[in-house]
Amino acid sequence: MKVDEEKLKQQNLSRAIDRSANERTFLSWMRSAIALMGFGVLIVRFRAVQIPIQHRHGTGWKLGLVFSLVGLATVLISTRQYFIVRRQIDENTYEPSDWLIILFSAAVGLLGMGVIFFIFAAAVSSQSFVIPN
Repeated sequence: MKVDEEKLKQQNLSRAIDRSANERTFLSWMRSAIALMGFGVLIVRFRAVQIPIQHRHGTGWKLGLVFSLVGLATVLISTRQYFIVRRQIDENTYEPSDWLIILFSAAVGLLGMGVIFFIFAAAVSSQSFVIPN
């Protein structure tokens, strides 16, 4: 009887540790989402400080919008994933998800290419405060 109680306590402790790790992972996804949305706002603000000598239809706002949308998608996907993992931990059926890592890595990679394009496009413009001459 004493052994069963110890084993049950050990299982509960293990489950609590796993749940805490799941919550920390969720919070790190939330921080990433907030950073992406904040970076989107920052890109739009950089685009707004350019001198409007010639009327151009820039793509900076589009890049900022994409950052914000990816940040919002990260919030939604990570919330869903948190509840899936929590249920799997409770059922002792947890398996890590490769597709989520691949999806988020691809999204951040594409956003990085957009930022590089934005920097080069701003550098070409002689009327930009983003990258001074």
